[in-house]
Amino acid sequence: MRAVRLTVWGEPPVPADVERPVPHGAQVLVRVEATGLCHSDLHVIDAAPGVLPYRLPFTLGHEVAGRVAALGPDADGVDVDEPVVLYGPWGCGACGRCAAGWDNYCDRRDTLPWHGAGLGRDGGMADYVVVPSARQLVSADGLTAEQAAPLSDAGLTSYHAVSGLRHTLGEGATAVVIGIGGLGHLAVQILRATTACRVLAVDVREEALALAERSGADFGTLLRADTARVLRTRGGGAGADAVLDFVGTTDTLALATGVLRPGGELAVVGSGGGSLTVTKPGVLPPGFRLSLPFWGPRPQLAEVVALARSGALHVETERFPLSAAPEAIDRLRRGRVRGRAVLVPD
Repeated sequence: MRAVRLTVWGEPPVPADVERPVPHGAQVLVRVEATGLCHSDLHVIDAAPGVLPYRLPFTLGHEVAGRVAALGPDADGVDVDEPVVLYGPWGCGACGRCAAGWDNYCDRRDTLPWHGAGLGRDGGMADYVVVPSARQLVSADGLTAEQAAPLSDAGLTSYHAVSGLRHTLGEGATAVVIGIGGLGHLAVQILRATTACRVLAVDVREEALALAERSGADFGTLLRADTARVLRTRGGGAGADAVLDFVGTTDTLALATGVLRPGGELAVVGSGGGSLTVTKPGVLPPGFRLSLPFWGPRPQLAEVVALARSGALHVETERFPLSAAPEAIDRLRRGRVRGRAVLVPD
């Protein structure tokens, strides 16, 4: 079968012909119909040797949707030909967090030589992918694979981030979303669907602000020297109750803390390499709370799928054949993807 494999750290992944996997034990084989392309894939590709615990080579792709193709002899809980979306973060499977479906915060994560599909284990940029068990699958009945695949990370991570802030986003509250890409445009929709707050959007691209508007943002603005003042004014003067930063650079973190009201909530989702210096007293908003959401628990993926199935969540996608993965990766690297790039086997 065809696969896009990472063979050398820091080098572009390469297409390869590999043997189709056979499910053993409780494993489930999935025929891939769509795989989302994520900035996390770029971080993995660009990693220096020794930074990640993964062993080369492996197939990339952690946002995956398809149909069950075969079951191992001990597998149950899914049926052949059932449409599914993969729950991407795979923990140890034995700790309390994993038992509750919170593999994303597995207690043994730092000891594992992999973190999930396409992250040290063979992922979905291929014709088929094998998962450890049916617990890594959520039914995607009623959704196209192209819509379902990005929900497993872009949708789930955004939903998980918003869930941690929802208690502060009642009527009259303001949320700011920084970075309207694959995750950010879904965060805008999730905020609109699950809270009563005002949603303000920030990006460096006019086309991203147009996407924010289509996604339901009340207001969008380019990142400029006066953006914090503009956002404060739009939010009623006191500042934002919550900020979700899907970029994570020094500039966006400075904007986030500059617009946040005292006692507000900041969720840093993007891995842009920025940092905050915490001092007390200091320039940070007094009483603010910081979270670093990572993916989300499996039960929330089912909630995200239900939200999409209801029509409240729609992923804006650009479709590429799997053979065009190098082009899609290059466009993502240059910031030329609208919404989410999705690879489809050809």
